[in-house]
Amino acid sequence: MRRLIESWPVYRQLTGMDPLGRGAAVKSARSAALTARTQTADTVARSVCPYCAVGCGQRVYVKDGVVTQIEGDPDSPVSRGRLCPKGSASKSLVTSPDRVRTVRYRRPYGTGWEDLDLDTALDMIADRVIAARAAHWEDRDAEGRPLNRTLAISSLGGATLDNEENYLIKKLFTALGAVQIENQARI
Repeated sequence: MRRLIESWPVYRQLTGMDPLGRGAAVKSARSAALTARTQTADTVARSVCPYCAVGCGQRVYVKDGVVTQIEGDPDSPVSRGRLCPKGSASKSLVTSPDRVRTVRYRRPYGTGWEDLDLDTALDMIADRVIAARAAHWEDRDAEGRPLNRTLAISSLGGATLDNEENYLIKKLFTALGAVQIENQARI
C-alpha cells in the first residue's frame, strides 16, 4: 500500500524536490515512454496552410503513408513556426473520417447527391466551359471596337495557390476570354 501511495504524483510533488509539479513529480512510467509524433515520422513535407491568404508554412510529418502531425515551419519567413488555431488543427483536414474523397454532384433540381468518377466530372466541366464561352462570346462592342471576351466565365482562386499557380490560372482564363479573374488573397 505504501508503494502505491508513493507512486501517486501528488504525494511525490508534496514530499519531493518538485513542489510546483513541473518535473519529476508528474512523470509516470507511461508518460516517460511517450515520444513525439514528429520523432517517428518517415518523411517530412513542407506545405502551406490552406485556410487563409497569409500562407503560413507547415511541416507535415508522415509515417507509413499517413499524416501523423502538422506543425508550423520555423524556416517559414511568413509565420516563423507559428500557426493560428485553424492552422494547428489542419491535420483533421486530411485525416478526418468525414472528409469527402469523391466527386459529389447534385443534378439541377435534384434533391440528393451522387458520386461521379473524376473523368466524368472533368468532362462535364469542360463541356460547360466550352458551351458558356460559345454562347456568350463578344467579338466587338456596339461601336465595332474589338472585345474578344466572355462575361459568362470567371475565376476565383484560393488562398493556398502560390504566385506561379496564380500566374498560370490568370493565363488560362485570359486565354478563354474571361475578364473576371480574382483571388481570395485580395478579398
